[in-house]
Amino acid sequence: MPNIVLTRIDNRLVHGQVATQWCGAIGANLILVANDEVAGNSLRQGLMNMAAPSYASMRYWTIQKTIDTIHKASAKQLIFIVCENPQDVVKLVEGGVPIKKVNIGNMHMADGKRQVAGSGAVDDSDVGCFQAAAGTRCGTGDSSCSYRTCGKHRQAVQVNRRLLS
Repeated sequence: MPNIVLTRIDNRLVHGQVATQWCGAIGANLILVANDEVAGNSLRQGLMNMAAPSYASMRYWTIQKTIDTIHKASAKQLIFIVCENPQDVVKLVEGGVPIKKVNIGNMHMADGKRQVAGSGAVDDSDVGCFQAAAGTRCGTGDSSCSYRTCGKHRQAVQVNRRLLS
């Protein structure tokens, strides 16, 4: 079973905060960007490589390649998965990727979305994905989502089925 230490949703994917603060705090030595567009975009990959810490390897895989390949990971790989949106996380879970914790980072404001936190804007599709992620679809029974803001006063709020219903 792959050693996935954390999965994060951040529409910016890998940037300074993800690379330095999150990767170091969770002890990851592999950052896996699971995103269909980025998997084939060497320019975006190059920009993210510049932000990546020297102690962590980078991988840029499509959602399907992640589903097909993640189970071959070495136990020594401490994997930090980064996705652009909650829909991709649900696809991974439904594909059998054993995600136990999801950290919700920046989700930018766009047409049809409503601001629910300082850096979080959602639409009905996003909320549906969070409801699915708070369930037990992956079979572990302990899946959770957490929203964490980084700033002077760090706060963590657990989102679970009770809060989403």
